[in-house]
Amino acid sequence: MSGKPTRRLQHQGEFKDREGKPSCTFEEDPLCEPLLAEHHSKEGYPEFNQNNPQVGNQKRKGSFSFTSVLSQFVNHCIRWIANIFASSGSLLGRLLHLQTSSTTLLNNKKILLSLNPRQEERLRILKQRLDIPFNGSYADHQDALKQLWKLAYPERKLPPLKSELWKEMGWQSADPSTDFRSAGFISLENLIFFAKNYPESFQRLLNKKDGRRSDFEYPFAAAGVNISFMLTQMLGLRSEMPAAEVECRFVDLIDIDEAAFDRLYCVAFQLLDSLWLSKCATYMEFNEVLKSTRAQLEHELTAARASSVGDLPAYQLLNRKLCCL
Repeated sequence: MSGKPTRRLQHQGEFKDREGKPSCTFEEDPLCEPLLAEHHSKEGYPEFNQNNPQVGNQKRKGSFSFTSVLSQFVNHCIRWIANIFASSGSLLGRLLHLQTSSTTLLNNKKILLSLNPRQEERLRILKQRLDIPFNGSYADHQDALKQLWKLAYPERKLPPLKSELWKEMGWQSADPSTDFRSAGFISLENLIFFAKNYPESFQRLLNKKDGRRSDFEYPFAAAGVNISFMLTQMLGLRSEMPAAEVECRFVDLIDIDEAAFDRLYCVAFQLLDSLWLSKCATYMEFNEVLKSTRAQLEHELTAARASSVGDLPAYQLLNRKLCCL
């Protein structure tokens, strides 16, 4: 543990590099959002973002919508028929079930995946959570923010919802609600899950207890919002169906553990801090460390063939004892 105090650089407007040029923009590098850039509070939600590239793609692909709907209808019909025959034990049913439940690797490494009912339901619930923006006027959202404070600082008095004390947790202003722009309410839920299920790791990261720290540390809470946003992108949770290999591997994990997304978030946060220390990174390099975190997670999800989040190599970081790196 470093003996010198760390300085948490507070965000002020657009972030610039050492030459005074903007370090990144949302359009060029989505991982900049929301730690290093200012954006409209609704930008993180496709239905509100007029400049969202996904919306543009949907418009360009409008001519294919009928084909897509027809294809989905046919696929559902085949699966329905397969289930009927499979329940009777017929050979035709077994053949149909084999065909509809298989995955096909395409040239661009996309996978066609047929979800079972439990996977569909858990994925649907997760996507519903992603669509909830944080609203500071909602009592349950206020209560969740208060709960996070109590978990983070159980011995301290709860401050008002707008107070300079929130910056100590790593929010970038006296009003934490302004930091939820892209990831929404789920990013607050992720932080609460982390604090409740892995309290030792949560406290180590919150208080920067591991390793030799930078003079300009990443702000803990704002970094957590970035991680939620990064995982949403990596796992393709804004797309209609899982397609990339890592997305399909996540569907397998959520079939076993309905809290797989929240648990993977905790792994990602601990992994990010470990990479941060190994690279001796500073605030200016946060985006690069976040990208490295994503790359490492993708590798572990696709290469390790883990049956649960707990099987991932990076998961072991959550359970290690406090030590100086």
